[in-house]
Amino acid sequence: MTRARNSQALRPASRRKNSRAPEASVVDVFCGAGGLSHGFVQRGFQIAAGIDVDEACRYAFEHNNKAPLVRRDITEVTAADIEKLFVPGRVRVLVGCAPCQPFSTYNQKNDDPKWQLLGRFGDLVAEVLPDVVSMENVPRLLDFKEGKIFQAFVDKLKANDYEVAYDVLYGPDYGLAQTRSRLVLLASRLGPIALPKKTHKKQHRTVRQEIGKLPEISHGEADAADPLHRASRLSPKNEKRIVASKPGGTWRDWDPKLVAQCHTVETGKTYSSVYGRMEWDHPSPTITTQFFGFGNGRFGHPEQTRALSLREGALLQGFPRSYQFVRPGARVQFKAIGRLIGNAVPVKLGYAIAGAVRQHLEALEA
Repeated sequence: MTRARNSQALRPASRRKNSRAPEASVVDVFCGAGGLSHGFVQRGFQIAAGIDVDEACRYAFEHNNKAPLVRRDITEVTAADIEKLFVPGRVRVLVGCAPCQPFSTYNQKNDDPKWQLLGRFGDLVAEVLPDVVSMENVPRLLDFKEGKIFQAFVDKLKANDYEVAYDVLYGPDYGLAQTRSRLVLLASRLGPIALPKKTHKKQHRTVRQEIGKLPEISHGEADAADPLHRASRLSPKNEKRIVASKPGGTWRDWDPKLVAQCHTVETGKTYSSVYGRMEWDHPSPTITTQFFGFGNGRFGHPEQTRALSLREGALLQGFPRSYQFVRPGARVQFKAIGRLIGNAVPVKLGYAIAGAVRQHLEALEA
């Protein structure tokens, strides 16, 4: 039997005229460094809490979103745990991005236990019955195991009186200077809800617009004013390779002496999406957790002899330049911070999602 709808949720509390913040409380499951939450913050929402198993997320999430991080494995979180995080009397918004690695094209295993996390998120939704739900993941989730995992999630929402909308959204259409596509779902028990409308359909933001004004640095160096604007050191051979690389080109442009042995054999000749430079006047390729390494993708700076800095990767993920990932004076670790940045929901996509939720809630008050 479906639980009765919350009468308070059906009639969101009135706000003062011209109030910037919707009367809603947001809990972010699988919050990571806070990319999705920060999009909601920028739209004026109050973040009640984030939940994540990774302690490394704590400082970035809490410092930038002014909300506590609850360090828990989602398989151990109960409905009661989530219920007590919401601010009483406000519309309850539950958002989440289950780890996408199990559904990635890079993962060839079908027995990864992480794929069950989306199902667990669905169970929590059915138990808590928040007023609004947002789910974000990789597009391949629509096809993973013939789409049964995602369809089961949608069916559970509909069985609990949710109106559901979902589609694959292209990041540059929402102001993200990165060719990243994500599956976005919105659901509401308050009435029909629409996905965000495109804001940059005709003119996409570019790498130049996002990182073009940062101070010049060399590989292995950091900007004195911003410890996160730091580039990894290149080996002597990779320094020669990046000098020989053209923006938008591939390792096929190099002198044969520079080509890696794995790319000279038949099985490696088709792998051209590594050791490349970005192009100034186009969006960047998808930012991964290894974006700071020149050999890990097309992550070479368009003009300087180095790979992207950590700050540049964060900017291309839509984080504001002021976003902090480590405590002042703490050691900056490439792998740890690269993972936080690369795994994050792009902030500008979070901003678009939050805008759709806000528009939905405001329409209920009209």
